[in-house]
Amino acid sequence: MSTAENKELMRRFYGEVCDQQQFNLVDQLVAEDYEHHNASLPPEMQRGRANFKQVLMMFYGAFPDLKATVEDLIAEDDKVAARVRFRGTHQGDLMGIPASGHPVDFVVSETYRIADGRLAEGWAVIDIMGVMQQIGAVPSPERAPA
Repeated sequence: MSTAENKELMRRFYGEVCDQQQFNLVDQLVAEDYEHHNASLPPEMQRGRANFKQVLMMFYGAFPDLKATVEDLIAEDDKVAARVRFRGTHQGDLMGIPASGHPVDFVVSETYRIADGRLAEGWAVIDIMGVMQQIGAVPSPERAPA
């Protein structure tokens, strides 16, 4: 696939899977043996399309109004790097943390490797501590006086 096609695949992923929550498209857009590298997830949840889909559904269950804004999308060869801002409201359970009703606004930096027209491998960096502070699960540090 060309870099333009790879970028379009990512736009579909963020627009249709994430924003429209069409999780059935994961089967079409993600390889069955997909590997996801994310320090915020337990190792057993980082292998396979089914686990990736489960993680997405869990996260969107906690933030059902979550919307993705692609701020940067850069492609070269078989890789696409994205900087994506997510905004939503904590309205459901998140890993045992009950809904707080608090808004969240966070940025995720991701790089995906694409093979045979599907996401084959991904690396994600998310400020999970910042998300936890925004939903009130972890206290925010006090600001030092100027």
